[in-house]
Amino acid sequence: MNPRNVTAVLVHGAWADGSSWSKVIERLAAHHIEAVAAPLPLTSLADDVAALERTLERIEGPVVLAGHAYAGAVIGSARSATIEALVYVAALAPDEGETVADVFYRGTAHPQAPQLAPDRHGLIWLPHDAFAAAFAQHAAPHELTTLAAVQRPIAAACIGEAVARPLWKDLPSWFLVAEQDRMINPDTQHGMARRMNANVRSYQVDHTPIVTAPDVVTKVIVEAVEASAVR
Repeated sequence: MNPRNVTAVLVHGAWADGSSWSKVIERLAAHHIEAVAAPLPLTSLADDVAALERTLERIEGPVVLAGHAYAGAVIGSARSATIEALVYVAALAPDEGETVADVFYRGTAHPQAPQLAPDRHGLIWLPHDAFAAAFAQHAAPHELTTLAAVQRPIAAACIGEAVARPLWKDLPSWFLVAEQDRMINPDTQHGMARRMNANVRSYQVDHTPIVTAPDVVTKVIVEAVEASAVR
């Protein structure tokens, strides 16, 4: 049930687009929850927040924001009065004054984590073999083929901009910790979740459970939506 018609707005991270949420969108529909995938240009954090705000302007009624990976910084920087709760999916949650890079590089890197560097255009691409090695090691071969084919680079500017007071300081938040994440150290995820005082939901999933474990991602989003519906 979704008595207040809360909309789930799903925000993709780096090296992905809105289609990465397709399995979750299907499952939310089965729970009678409308979902909207917000497109980000991945050109700067400010640009991405502005793009998310434009999506939110089109939606009537309350909203739960869910962000994967880099998008945690984006949803935490949104300011729309319609936002009721935040869901972080193996996501980055910088505090005021921190950058995405500050939290992304915190902790010990997994041995199979890729080496990342911007190209001559200032864009960071994920190496092809990193999709199977670290980004989504639990994905099926055909899923890896699609993820690599549709990847969108992220501008280095996105990860170097300090955030203002994050929204998780003022709204309820949920954090899905990916215990088998090879991109963002799970200990870092637990640390961010603790300082957020988030509702922590820990699963043995990889960095991209929106593709490889959509049932558990949906479960956490539904929990946040239902909690918002009774507020």
